[in-house]
Amino acid sequence: MPVWCCRCSLAAHFRNYSDTETEGEIFNSLVQYLGDNLGRKVTAMPLVEETSLLGDSSVTLPVVVIGNGPSGICLSYMLSGYRPYLSSEAIHPNAILHGKLEEARHLSIVDQDLEYLSEGLEGRSSNPVAVLFDTLLHPDADFGYDYPSVLHWKLEQHHYIPHLVLGKGPPGGAWHNMEGSMLTISFGNWMELPGLKFKDWVSSKRRNIKGDRVMPEEIAHYYKHYVKVMGLQKNFRENTYITSVSRLYRDQIDNDGQDRDISTQPLQIEKSKFIKRNWEIRGYQRTADGSPVPFCLFAENVALATGSLDSPGRLEIEGEDFPFVFHSMPEFGAAISKGKLRGKVDPVLIVGSGLTAADAVLCAYNNNVPVIHVFRRRVTDPSLIFKQLPKKLYPEYHKVYHMMCTQSYSLHSRLLPDYTSFPEHHVLSFKSDLKCILQSISGLKKIFKLSAAVVLIGSHPNLSFLKEQGCYLGHNSSQPITCKGNPVEIDAYTYECVKEANLFALGPLVGDNFVRFLKGGALGVTRCLATRQKKKQHLFVERGGGDGIA
Repeated sequence: MPVWCCRCSLAAHFRNYSDTETEGEIFNSLVQYLGDNLGRKVTAMPLVEETSLLGDSSVTLPVVVIGNGPSGICLSYMLSGYRPYLSSEAIHPNAILHGKLEEARHLSIVDQDLEYLSEGLEGRSSNPVAVLFDTLLHPDADFGYDYPSVLHWKLEQHHYIPHLVLGKGPPGGAWHNMEGSMLTISFGNWMELPGLKFKDWVSSKRRNIKGDRVMPEEIAHYYKHYVKVMGLQKNFRENTYITSVSRLYRDQIDNDGQDRDISTQPLQIEKSKFIKRNWEIRGYQRTADGSPVPFCLFAENVALATGSLDSPGRLEIEGEDFPFVFHSMPEFGAAISKGKLRGKVDPVLIVGSGLTAADAVLCAYNNNVPVIHVFRRRVTDPSLIFKQLPKKLYPEYHKVYHMMCTQSYSLHSRLLPDYTSFPEHHVLSFKSDLKCILQSISGLKKIFKLSAAVVLIGSHPNLSFLKEQGCYLGHNSSQPITCKGNPVEIDAYTYECVKEANLFALGPLVGDNFVRFLKGGALGVTRCLATRQKKKQHLFVERGGGDGIA
């Protein structure tokens, strides 16, 4: 079993400092020390022996990031010391914002007052820092302009904060599992991460881009390459599955310095006698042969960047677990590509009115598979996503929307040969003989024979490794975390969870489903951690070096 255990040597390492050494020298040595121990000595993954438990103190990582999609990648980029500055010749089209940026041109954006910079800005995110960072990276993008970013990036290695990014698959997260035949909803340049233009990368990999939208497969490869070219690999660990993230408490009346997890202790113990200290992250890493190797990590801060595609939404109806009922686009796409539905006379039932459901309609339609399309909303509902997409940029989605409006089922007609929509309907049940029962808003029921069914009604994050499945972190603690209805409640400028200190959330977990906005979360978290790091350095120096680090 791989083992990582570096006990108390960190404290010994710092006892050798003299009082004359500067704060910067002390911090640089800390970075070098942790960098060496977390890089050179840990080639597979920094693991603590599972059986060692919490017997004595152990080195604690400053940050562990759970999730290696674009949110986790961008956060790692900034934690690694990359800092954004206002470019020397840049002029932001927003004159008020530009004036604010000029006031502190010598400072990186990370070192500026994000609340002050964000004031008065509007955009398609409810998180002000996300709107700020987006307008710096893509000025006036929502007005159709393609202005260059007003930022340039510098690598300042003394700002490196040691961290690990844990993911189930390769860097890029869920992008590696998306259906490859569909175009992304966003433009390619909106999918890029700081410091590496997507167009520059993709032009060296394939033909010239004819349009602004690209395939998910290309985005996935870009993210994986980004981690490599930016030198972030040492911070990433693949094939990791998290089973538990819990708080450690220190007994205030116990001076032996030992930590213990009191979550399994009798409830009669008063938690007021304990103070929260660090996080314990448990899980397992799959080896090349697929066998699981358990691990245990300790972290001062945890950042949740898990995305929202872990748990597909379910109808919770009879027969939903039959094998002919799919719950994801990759499942359905695989069935199509393997020819399982080729030549079928009975239609495929597609449930949902979002873009993923529209992708499934297109997939079936383009492969000559007849479709029954069921959704609860009226076709005139102004909240339908199709109403927000320009026809010239998204012709395929408007084709689906046109069919939804013009090829709907009526009592006086039969199913159309290629596509029939059922607005304001829902599925009552699936039967073992491949039949389904639909019900209209008026209560009228209909039975149809199917070849397959695809339920695409959204997805939810899997936070089963947190207490209460993470529900307590949401705006409504009695409901599961969802990206739209009940996101994680955070501080608007630090992205720290309101209900749990030293726990951060970013990306879809806080309502930012588009890559262009989730980058703001990385900025907010990095600023918060960098500010706290500086305070710790000052405290460390004031104490004359101390006996170690807190």
